[in-house]
Amino acid sequence: MQVKKLVDLNVTGKRVFIRADLNVPQDEAGNIVEDTRIRASLPSIKYCLDNGAAVMVTSHLGRPTEGECRAEDTLAPIAVRLGELLHKPVRLIRDWVEGGFEVKPGEVVLLENCRCNKGEKKDNEELAKKMAALCDIYVNDAFGTAHRAEATTHGIARFAPVACAGMLMGAEIDALTKATESPARPLVAIVGGAKVSSKLTILKTLAQKVDQLIVGGGIANTFLLASGHRIGDSLAEPELVKEAQAVIDIMKARGADVPLPVDVVVADEVSALARANRIPVEEVGPHDRILDVGPKTSAKLADIIAHAGTIVWNGPVGVFEHNQFAGGTKMMASAIAHSDAFCIAGGGDTLAAIAKFHIAQDVGYISTGGGAFLEFLEGKTLPAIAALEGRFND
Repeated sequence: MQVKKLVDLNVTGKRVFIRADLNVPQDEAGNIVEDTRIRASLPSIKYCLDNGAAVMVTSHLGRPTEGECRAEDTLAPIAVRLGELLHKPVRLIRDWVEGGFEVKPGEVVLLENCRCNKGEKKDNEELAKKMAALCDIYVNDAFGTAHRAEATTHGIARFAPVACAGMLMGAEIDALTKATESPARPLVAIVGGAKVSSKLTILKTLAQKVDQLIVGGGIANTFLLASGHRIGDSLAEPELVKEAQAVIDIMKARGADVPLPVDVVVADEVSALARANRIPVEEVGPHDRILDVGPKTSAKLADIIAHAGTIVWNGPVGVFEHNQFAGGTKMMASAIAHSDAFCIAGGGDTLAAIAKFHIAQDVGYISTGGGAFLEFLEGKTLPAIAALEGRFND
């Protein structure tokens, strides 16, 4: 996978258009409550500023109606926060598509919510060409949107004089390529979550590639059903038992394995006050809910992780938000932290688990993309990356 990288380009005196992902959570008053995505965008912006570029940054925020920009859609709070982090003022430019605004070398401006522009989500070619005319260099640094073909993620890359990957996007591509195209073996995938249906494609794709496929959460419960176990009132998708069995069969045919729980943690409800009981998987009662893996299973999974060469992690193995159901995910996180394997982790719940168990510094690469992360692992073509690949030789 070959794309131009921002760090390989001379940006001095150039007009640089950066598509970042600044879609941060805000409270009802519009205050930013978590700014990880803004901080993640800083290296590319600083590189351009430090090298004398005139920098324009845009992003989506929320789900605005195209053609409108309501108070809750504005990037104004992001402009303030970005200015604080850069220690310099950041002007917010509204109605920017037609140009008519000035940006000086060494200055950065924030272009109002790109999804307020008509044609953004449909990748309108006329809109993309107008955006491309604003810059000398287009930089895509929004991996989290790479699976969408929109005017600022795909169309502009086709028409800008130069199109490249920013530092964040480049790091994502490198890490995912390392984990999927030439991984150190054994390759272990951890896929947790509520539903098999939401991750069926990735499970089948990974089953063709990995040496061990660890499943967790409601997904594991469906696999337990497929293996003939009773799961009581646990979250599962009985209608997808055949699909789960197909994944198991794919793994077996390759001499690989889907290690299922031998013991579990159950309760009669999901709450902070629920009483947790550790039992063998064969003893799950008709009204039990499986909410975590038990200590024997945790130890088994930790041993698999300890011997891995590469780990791809998407999703916890239990309801880790409640401490009495966090043991399996905590032990797995600890095993990853102590492993010599290269680990790439992604997805909202995964990032929350990494934060809860304080292992961020011990994970090889933490992906900022949710849907894009999964689609890359599935082997799908991501439109934004494909557009950059198409401009590599220009």
